[in-house]
Amino acid sequence: MAVSKLTRREFLATGGAGLALPFFVPAGALGAEGKPGANDRIGVGYIGVGRRGLQLMGLPKDGQIVAVCDVNAMRAEAVASMKKCRAYGDYRKMLEQPDLDAVIIATPDHWHALPSIHACEAGKDVYTEKPLSLTIREGRAMVEAARRHGRVFQTGSQRRSMKHHRLGCQIVRAGHLGRLLTVIAHNYPSPWQCVLPEQPVPKGLDWDTWCGQTVPRPYHADIYAPRGKPGWISFAPYSGGEMTGNGSHGLDQIQWALGTDDTGPIEIWPEREEPLRPPVYKAPESTARGDRLCSQNRVRYRYANGVTVKLDTGPVAGAVFIGEQGKVVVDHNRFTCDPPGLADEPLKDGEPRLEISDDHFRNWFDCIKSRARPIADVEIGHRSATICHLANLARLLGRKLRWDPKRETFVGDDEANRLLDRPRRKGYELPG
Repeated sequence: MAVSKLTRREFLATGGAGLALPFFVPAGALGAEGKPGANDRIGVGYIGVGRRGLQLMGLPKDGQIVAVCDVNAMRAEAVASMKKCRAYGDYRKMLEQPDLDAVIIATPDHWHALPSIHACEAGKDVYTEKPLSLTIREGRAMVEAARRHGRVFQTGSQRRSMKHHRLGCQIVRAGHLGRLLTVIAHNYPSPWQCVLPEQPVPKGLDWDTWCGQTVPRPYHADIYAPRGKPGWISFAPYSGGEMTGNGSHGLDQIQWALGTDDTGPIEIWPEREEPLRPPVYKAPESTARGDRLCSQNRVRYRYANGVTVKLDTGPVAGAVFIGEQGKVVVDHNRFTCDPPGLADEPLKDGEPRLEISDDHFRNWFDCIKSRARPIADVEIGHRSATICHLANLARLLGRKLRWDPKRETFVGDDEANRLLDRPRRKGYELPG
């Protein structure tokens, strides 16, 4: 991996600022079981402090922000000044610090895997924003790192910690719809390409490092922005498009409701057998054209139990579950039932019960102390992201794919298996 040198200001921030901060004992060092002592804080560092990173800074009271890292030095320093903590330009330097117990990773998608794996190797617990990975191979490597190093790893699928998502999915999981006939999700667009003119790199931004494993291309604000310009989330080198951006919410709810958190579908196919030809974005314009062209071929999944999932007119953050005895719609922390009485049916002995969490960070912190697995454990995040990646690959290839969720390979399809990961430039390879 390319290493950017610390500026004098960054050096002062990493060295001098720490002298002014109180020392916090790492989690688990003090306090009785289940009741941390007064100084038993969890020292948290942030990797990526752009739009999403800033939104994730409302930690529980037993958390302490001790450091932030960003390839945009001016942004890192501004946030560090605001939060009264240290600033870094290289996250690996931050991971070396003894007062750091855990990290929150809120980088663009193409920068999720390496910091997550390196944090596990450094003995830090991890919270990585969704979608967990840029590729299926990356996701499995992240799971393996968490397990190998005994780390508590939460995926930022916050809807697992929202009451009405849980209640809606619980009705489906308990079988109150009878035999499940079909599931309708949103028709999320796949990513597209970009060839944009070069613009001056903003002061303090290490653009080469921002490009990470991808082939560096000239800086342009429409790539660097997260969303709306359209931003990196729409472009294939850095993301899976809104298929992974929003699909990692909606398709995750399907996995939860179906009870398939450790597996996935066995077949994926587009409505029409024609390969996707993503448009190329060459000048500032609306995202509408790219998203429209990259979502015209709707995708279907089939699970081993016979349930079919259709990407169609479903809600963005949930799904419509249709069974022989009724229907449940889950979306944006609300759910509706038809007939309405389905919501009033009590759970019977022996019916599966979903884990309860009403605060995603609180759940992560509690698991850091107990060493239990969190509600959106890395395996769950990986499996949900995989569903998104499978849809993108089925669209790209334009044909039915048979998937082995145990081996995580396509059955009898070498071309598809070559797309389980993406090329990486030298220095950015996955460890191991």
